[in-house]
Parts: sequence; C-alpha cells; structure tokens
Amino acid sequence: MMQQRTLSKNGLVVSALGLGTMGMTSYYGPPDEQEGIRVIHRALELGITFFDTAEAYGPFTNERLVGRALKGRREQVVIATKFGWEWSDNGERHLNGHPTHIKKVCEESLQRLGTDYIDLYYQHRLDPNVPIEDTMRALVELLQQGKIRHIGLSEVGPKTIRRAQAVHPLTAIQTEYSLWERSPEAEIIPLLRELGIGFVAYSPLGRGFLTGEIQKLDDLAPDDFRRSDPRFQGANFAKNMELVKRVKQLATAKHATPGQIALAWLLHKGNDIVPIPGTKRIKYLEENVAATSIELSPAEMQELEQLSGQTVGQRYSEAGMRAIAE
Repeated sequence: MMQQRTLSKNGLVVSALGLGTMGMTSYYGPPDEQEGIRVIHRALELGITFFDTAEAYGPFTNERLVGRALKGRREQVVIATKFGWEWSDNGERHLNGHPTHIKKVCEESLQRLGTDYIDLYYQHRLDPNVPIEDTMRALVELLQQGKIRHIGLSEVGPKTIRRAQAVHPLTAIQTEYSLWERSPEAEIIPLLRELGIGFVAYSPLGRGFLTGEIQKLDDLAPDDFRRSDPRFQGANFAKNMELVKRVKQLATAKHATPGQIALAWLLHKGNDIVPIPGTKRIKYLEENVAATSIELSPAEMQELEQLSGQTVGQRYSEAGMRAIAE
C-alpha cells in the first residue's frame, strides 16, 4: 500500500502521491470523462487517497466528474478544491476573494462534489483587491461551520503566507515545483517548514515535458493550452529538452522512465512535500505510482540537482504571471 504523508501541524494525512484531475475535463486536449472516472477508480486501487480539483477546471465540470467518481467512497479520500474566480455571462473571468463570494461558491462546490464538506479548500489565486485577512476570516467561518476542514493557498509568496497564517494556521501551499521549476526552494519551502505548513507540488512533471513523450510542439492537440506556454516555444523548447535528455539517461540506468525519476526526485525532497501529477490515462497513472518505490542515492540526487534549475522561459504567459502573488 502507498505510504502516507502528513501535511502540516494541522494533521491532514494524505497519500504520498496525489492525483491532479484538471486534464480530465479541460486544457489538455479533448476531454474523456468516462476514462477520467476509470483513472480515478484505478488510483484508489493503487492507494491514492488525495484528489485535487477546482471550480475553474472546466469550469465546474471537473468537480462534477470527481464527485461522480468518488460517490460512495467519500470517507476513504481527501478532496482538495479551489475557489477564487468569478465568471461573467460572456465567459470571461476575474478574481474574486470577497467573503460573500467565497461562501456562495463553497456551497456550489459542495453540491458539484456531492459532499457536505471539503477536506482542503484553497484560494486559487489571490484577489489583489481584497485583503488576505478578509478572505481568511471568511474561510475560518466555513471551518467553524464544518463545510471545510483545512485551509490552503495557491501561488502565493512569503508576505501573503505570513499574513494569512496570522489569522489562522494554513495546512498547505500549492505551487508549481519540479526539476524544471525550482523557485520555491529559495523562500517558500524554508518558510513553510518554519511555520509547519505542508507543500503540494503541482505540475511535478513540468506539464508533461519531463516525461520525454513530447518531442515537438505538434505532438500537442490543437486546443492544448501548452501551445502558448513560453517554455514550449521555439528556442526555449530546444534548450529545455536538454534537461529531459539527461534525465532520460539516468532513467535508463535505473530501468525507469524520465517522469518516474522526476517524481522520485520530488518525493525525496521531504516528507512534507506531496506531488500531485495529473493524467487522464491509466498507463501513465500506473507509471507515476511506481515512482514511489524508486530509491535515489545521494549521488543521484546531487546529479539531478546539478542538471535542473536551468530552464528557460517563464512558466506562464505575462497575464498568468501577473496572477501570482507576493
């Protein structure tokens, strides 16, 4: 059975590897919801108990999918979802962290998920027009009402984390972290360890780049959002592929895949770190889970440390980068 890890001093116990469900309904080519449900059921069989979704995925369709897939198994799993956006009638979205909005959308997420509580409720992106203290106080009310059990924030920096923590202890911070995105190591991870907050690593496979399966931009579906990702563009793509090739060499020596080595590296970075690789295929799910049994020596970890950290290109477009808070 898969090992478990405890996120933060608040004691939220999750599987060492979680499952990101975003791609099952949006962003990564055409959705196949029935296959998504099969993947979630297989994840349960393999010992994954930690499932990550958000109102923004779809929007709304992903939470419904997760709710259907986990029906009848609620007490066996930990469900994390996110709030923070509001959609206009024409489909455009904007950030909204106002307390009244939070309480409204929490109810809507509960309905879509088919549950009466959310284990871990994240603010997806900080609303610059609402003090984090106001947002946190609204979340504390939801805690007191039993509608959520733990509070998290996504893509925030040290200043915001400290201000939020002063209102109520946070359970987890979710941020991109992988062999090709190591910026959290500078300030975020040391701060979280100081405060006793867990770290949830999304895109631990570099949006699929670190698997070695993507050899050129045309390998992606026409509506795949990675086509606009700066790291997948032109000279950036070629430069970033150098890291993948070298990771592949180490993987071959370990009788593993590059993606498994990337996940194993993250799993070795600390028991307070939980990667949530996303996939919509059982084959890749099984490969990801197998990474939890790969041992990396100090020398291999050092080699990977030296290889990574040289990725070129921003991890989001300019608009996406502006949504990341200090």
